[in-house]
Amino acid sequence: MATHVSEAPTLQRTPLHALHLARGGKMAPFAGYDMPVQYAPGVLKEHLHTRAAAGLFDVSHMGQIALRPKSGKVEDAALALERLVPQDIVAIAPGRQRYALCTNACGGLLDDLMVANFGDHLFLVVNGACKVADEAHLRKHLADTCSIDVLADRALVALQGPKAATVLARVCPEAPGMKFMDAGSQQIDGVSCFVSRSGYTGEDGFEISIPAAQAEAVVSALLDDPDVMPIGLGARDSLRLEAGLCLYGHDIDTTTTPVEAALEWSVQKSRRGVGARAGGFPGADVILFQLEQGAARRRVGLLPEGRAPVRQGAPLFADANSADPIGAVTSGGFAPSLNAPVAMGYLPTTHAAVGGLVFADVRGQRLPLRVSAMPFVPHNYKR
Repeated sequence: MATHVSEAPTLQRTPLHALHLARGGKMAPFAGYDMPVQYAPGVLKEHLHTRAAAGLFDVSHMGQIALRPKSGKVEDAALALERLVPQDIVAIAPGRQRYALCTNACGGLLDDLMVANFGDHLFLVVNGACKVADEAHLRKHLADTCSIDVLADRALVALQGPKAATVLARVCPEAPGMKFMDAGSQQIDGVSCFVSRSGYTGEDGFEISIPAAQAEAVVSALLDDPDVMPIGLGARDSLRLEAGLCLYGHDIDTTTTPVEAALEWSVQKSRRGVGARAGGFPGADVILFQLEQGAARRRVGLLPEGRAPVRQGAPLFADANSADPIGAVTSGGFAPSLNAPVAMGYLPTTHAAVGGLVFADVRGQRLPLRVSAMPFVPHNYKR
């Protein structure tokens, strides 16, 4: 009798999939896509190369969405989006972008995203694992005032590192004139792209949205530069961890509020307390209260005192012998730039002061960690 074998779901491929294979990318599933984890040089060399020169990352698994106001006035799209996020979207000037958070009724985070003002519409970049739910959320709440266009026919890459501007200038002369969080249309090697001066490494750099049909040609032109190496998801994770940046689904999720996550800097005064458009977003009662009074726990940096990395999920204890955990590690690993392990996680605010000592349980051993300021490696943004 024949037995039915259920097949694994087919992985999607980015427009750069063939390029990754041709360059020796070691592929693995990520957010439903077949993505390069590393190339031949390996995670350590890719990481250090990005800090020293320039690395090129395929992030086409992320969602790209145009939010177009039905009235034709971009301010109406901004006001509509403010019903879903605690950020000041109206104040984003044309040609600029801002980090934002989609909140739920409990003040938890549905996603973190980038929002750019492209003059007549807003351009959103959302996390790959959340993009289907994000699109549905936008359609449910904003379809009365906006059309929501998923830009599925575009690749997205990040060019990151201290030499990124010099490299990009060779094919896009306007690039060096951009400042951190500038965003808009630019010609790259004759191809019309969306470019922002931003990224997820803590380094100076650019995120570039390219029509899928031209993506391989544009990326190949960038990789032809001897200062540029292709970088996989492994080094992307170690770079963002050194930079103290959150990974959705790990350091932030539906159970963490902006204040608990130490992201209150992203909530502008206009949306707080007595601000011009205070509240009016999901979970406003919880978030506004915590902005005034603080939260019971907080995301903190952690430096293990030994050489052993402390990974996601490790419980944290107040001392070497206590029975009940007080928190947990949400991201952790080796930091190549520091030649030492680093981690981040949540602790009660009573234990969150920099310099405090806590203990992680790793395979039955209690390992000491010091609470640390973040980022672990200074940011190098060009403001």
